[in-house]
Amino acid sequence: MLVFAFALLLDSTDELFQIFADGAKTADNISPLYRFDSFDTLILSLYFSVLALLAVYGAYRIKQVIDFWRYRHIEPKPARVFDDAELPRITVQLPLYNEMYVVERLLKAVTEIDYPRERLEIQVLDDSTDETKELAHATVERYRREGFDAHYIHRDDRSGFKAGALENGMKQARGELIAIFDADFVPKPNCLRKLVHFFTDPLTGCVQMRWSHINSSYNLLTRLQTILLDGHFVIEQTVRTRAGGFFNFNGTAGMWRRTTIEGSGGWQHDTLTEDKDLSFRAQLMGWRFVYLLNEDAPSELPVEINAFKAQQHRWVKGETEVGLKLFPRIWRAPVPLRVKAEMFLRLTCIISYPLMILVSFLQFPLLVVRYNSGFHSLMLLDLPLFIFSTLSVVLFYGTSIYTLDGRRMTRLLYLPLMMALGIGLAFSNARAVLEALLGHKTEFVRTPKYKVEAGKDETWKRKKYKGGRGLLPILELAASVYFMLAITYAVRMELWGTIPFLMLFCFGFAYMGAMSFLQTWSVIKRLQDFWRPLASDRRA
Repeated sequence: MLVFAFALLLDSTDELFQIFADGAKTADNISPLYRFDSFDTLILSLYFSVLALLAVYGAYRIKQVIDFWRYRHIEPKPARVFDDAELPRITVQLPLYNEMYVVERLLKAVTEIDYPRERLEIQVLDDSTDETKELAHATVERYRREGFDAHYIHRDDRSGFKAGALENGMKQARGELIAIFDADFVPKPNCLRKLVHFFTDPLTGCVQMRWSHINSSYNLLTRLQTILLDGHFVIEQTVRTRAGGFFNFNGTAGMWRRTTIEGSGGWQHDTLTEDKDLSFRAQLMGWRFVYLLNEDAPSELPVEINAFKAQQHRWVKGETEVGLKLFPRIWRAPVPLRVKAEMFLRLTCIISYPLMILVSFLQFPLLVVRYNSGFHSLMLLDLPLFIFSTLSVVLFYGTSIYTLDGRRMTRLLYLPLMMALGIGLAFSNARAVLEALLGHKTEFVRTPKYKVEAGKDETWKRKKYKGGRGLLPILELAASVYFMLAITYAVRMELWGTIPFLMLFCFGFAYMGAMSFLQTWSVIKRLQDFWRPLASDRRA
């Protein structure tokens, strides 16, 4: 069925146009706006072109699900286990930038890690410009007095952002192995022992743990983010490492061999995703990477929409930059063709965001064309879209949910909203792609952390670091109004089959725009409350 549907997309465009024309002639309810002309042909050509591209990436996602079930029982095992006397020295690097709410939690968790203290070095790599500096320094000094080999390293210029901080820390690090945890993580006591034994293989360059989430059920946004991230960490990362492809270190919750970093060119900061950049360069050098699906590192998810959008923007832009930088080198490298093909699909899948915007603008004129089409032509339009887009999403995320939750599949109910969330990111992430393609450089915008753990914790709303997103919320709300009008037209013309898709677009853009405005307004109000007493004192 999948092959048949895809063949229809590629080989039957002229026949489909004729079907639409014939369907219009025989339809009982001809639209007064309808006339099958060059405009209709243009709309259908654009629609089928986008549909064909989305179908390719939908098929790629289905292939990943198939490979996951194929390789699910092939778990990585270390070559041997280190004796306690030969455990290597590990440097734990903790990069910070204005993390006053979580720095103490992070250091507490790291100092509770079960590893010989004489072989454990802790580096706090702090680029902060606020109260975090004093708090982090005092916390490090407290643990130094308790006997920990902890060091506070502060930079004033923040050059290279996170990559620059890691690079600077490497100059002073004494460990053979380098473990990295971002400020929003709470590593478990046994995490280093779970990672270290894989380095008994001299070709192992990096070991990555799966992310889990301490506040996954805090609100709707964190629930949907959890599903999105679980898809990546359960399906994509597992398949890539077990099928012999390239997979990437995720920037945190993992461990590197120091010589791997140095021999692969070190931390470079010409992209926003230094982790992917170094990962691919290291694997091109022949280093092996290990991914541990069944070992997790708890982390805190963004609880507000602007932080989430900024994080996604950075990831998408960084992946585009890495693709532009490294794919020519990957294509020339002596690696299997299947690896090159997978990397091409992976590094170009971000094109779906600009395509999503194009699909959005096509919806209203497409409704006019659909109204005059017979049942069979509608099936030829919607069935491939359903199979390769909707069904692929259900299979992909449904598999990750089943893997983590077992038979408790209640999270499947959130899939429509998760799809809408992905649609709502279209404007922000399309801008990220465009910026990368045009070579427009921006700073590393870190994701604010508020130490939100309990389900009823509302204190983050009064904390620092929240920000707005410029004009994007206006575009998102305008798009939601556009789809409200499209839904109204579809109801009036009784085009019931199109309404579920239109509702996904409408909700996605409305949710993004409305939440951005509401949270930005809360920031403005907080600033007004802060400045009002100062202004009164000045007048007095």
